[in-house]
Amino acid sequence: MSKRKNKNSSSINRNLPDLDLTRARPRAFEEWKALGKWGRLPNWEQDVPGYLLRTAREDSGLTQGTLGTKLGISQQAVAQAERWASNPSVAFMRNWLKTCGRNLKLSII
Repeated sequence: MSKRKNKNSSSINRNLPDLDLTRARPRAFEEWKALGKWGRLPNWEQDVPGYLLRTAREDSGLTQGTLGTKLGISQQAVAQAERWASNPSVAFMRNWLKTCGRNLKLSII
């Protein structure tokens, strides 16, 4: 059996509709971070609160334990807040980011 390359494969892909598909399960943090760095994250995945909090913590050089101590919460609570499915309040995010030396900016467009 010989393998034939379809000459029209690239034109077929260009004609596919944009279906705005979503993932069945969350990305791992490392994959999310790499795709964000490369500009390859879909719009709906760019603002994952838990991953944004983790990025701020890592960029500030703090461990989960150290940040937890500064915030008055446990290391486990920090780990839980850094998950894909976390749903932190604005006040919690503002306090977290202030502790990491960052600011929170919200806008309604």
